Amino acid sequence: MKKDELAKKLALLRENARAIRFKAEGSKSKNVKELSTLKKDIARILTELNK
Repeated sequence: MKKDELAKKLALLRENARAIRFKAEGSKSKNVKELSTLKKDIARILTELNK
């Protein structure tokens, strides 16, 4: 992927992670691993961007 595509995907993943965090504050999350997988995806994209 190109860097601009990775940056767009990174922004989308960060927004999804933020939404999950706010949703989790009010109630129990049904998918507990969802946030951890998003964090790992964000880390993978950041690794690619920093190469």
